[in-house]
Order: sequence, then C-alpha cells, then structure tokens
Amino acid sequence: MTVILQIGQERLEASALIDKLRQYQLMPKLVQEIVIDRAIEAIECDSQTAMQAYCATRGIFSQEQQQAWCQQQQIEPGQMAAAAVREFRLAKFQEETWGGSQLDSYFLQRKTQLDRVRYSLIRTKDASLAQEIYFRLNDDGASFADLAREYSEGQESKTGGLIGPVELSVPHPVLARMLMVSKPGQLWAPTQIGEWMVIARLDQFLPAQLDDAMRQRLMSEKFQEWVQQQIQDTPVSGPDEELTVPV
Repeated sequence: MTVILQIGQERLEASALIDKLRQYQLMPKLVQEIVIDRAIEAIECDSQTAMQAYCATRGIFSQEQQQAWCQQQQIEPGQMAAAAVREFRLAKFQEETWGGSQLDSYFLQRKTQLDRVRYSLIRTKDASLAQEIYFRLNDDGASFADLAREYSEGQESKTGGLIGPVELSVPHPVLARMLMVSKPGQLWAPTQIGEWMVIARLDQFLPAQLDDAMRQRLMSEKFQEWVQQQIQDTPVSGPDEELTVPV
C-alpha cells in the first residue's frame, strides 16, 4: 500500500493509520467531526461576521493579536478563518435545531435538576449524637455553624456546614428531595442517608432561569445527545473490511 502519513520516522499506510485511530480511541472523534461538517455545510455564513465573533470570544482585537494567536496555535491565517466559519455555522445549527419552543420544554423537563440551593449540613454516624445536635439546634437555638465545625464528620465541617449554591442534581437523591420541598430556614430532624445520620437546613432556594447562559448550556446538551446518536448510527469501514460502527 501507499504511505499516506509520516510521523517522525514512522510511515503509515491506510490500514495502519486506521488501526492507530482505533487503538488510541480516536475513531469516534473523527467520525464526530465528519458528521458535524456534513450537518453544517449548507448553513449560510458571512466569513467576516464569523471572524469577528470568533475573535471577540477570545479577546483578539487587532491584526497583530490575530497573528500572535496563529503563531501560538501553530496555524495559518486561513485555518483560523476556516475555524471561525465552522464555529459560527455550528452555533447557528444548534440554534436552528434546538433553540425554538422545544428548548422551553426541555428546560421545564430539566428544571428540578437545574434549580440551585444553598444549605447547611451536619452528618455523623452516631445516631444519639445526631439527635442531641438536633435538639440543641431546634430547641436551644444553638449556632448551626458552630455545631457543624465541632461535630460534622464530612468536609462541610470546614465551612460551618454551609454547602452551595449547588444544583439539586448534586446532593444525594434523598437529601435533594428534602431540600426540594423545604422552605428557607426549615430544619430537618436527623435522617438516615446511607451510613450517615444527616441534619439539614435549607438556607436559600435559587430557581433556574432560561437566560442566555442556560440556553447555551441546554442547546449544548441536546447537541451532544445528537452527536452521540449520530456516531452510533454511522457505519465505518477500512480497506477490504465489513462495515463496523466505532463504539
């Protein structure tokens, strides 16, 4: 076979190159980029607008900065322009495909996981101690932060029990459900979660909003789902091979 790529002293024929792509698990990435190119190739794009957007997101504001960027990335100006067009087309593809009313529905579907909470936590494996701590908090008005620093057996002891803000998908599902139905300031009696006795208090509930940052995140999630499905569905074959799928 004809050598199609040389890296240092290693000369690779087509079949050897395919073997390397599979060995280093690069075939799915290659398939992904080809699938994306195929999906966005028909999307209209003004190259000047694309370059302006590309540079703006990277803090590039002059011709000299563009040249420095190319040198740093070890690419030619033409490659930078091509990357800008591809990035612009990809963003437009995501917006046209998932940016409509279905994004609103997806947001509502995901909202309970995206809502954030700030809460205080004390955990111990000693059930009797947990009950005593709860009574001191609930009946005596003791400081949650002080008791967390003194008795909590997790990393939260270093912050006086304070955790967050975090999305509700982060805490243990049992704890997340407790926080989800809590009102700010509500203190929960010791609850068994795994090996721990947990005392929790919701400090602040921060509902997710479908702002620009959230839109971009959700469109990216939908795009990644689509990409993975495309990789699964795209057959790949090498010279004289039966069709295979790179997974």
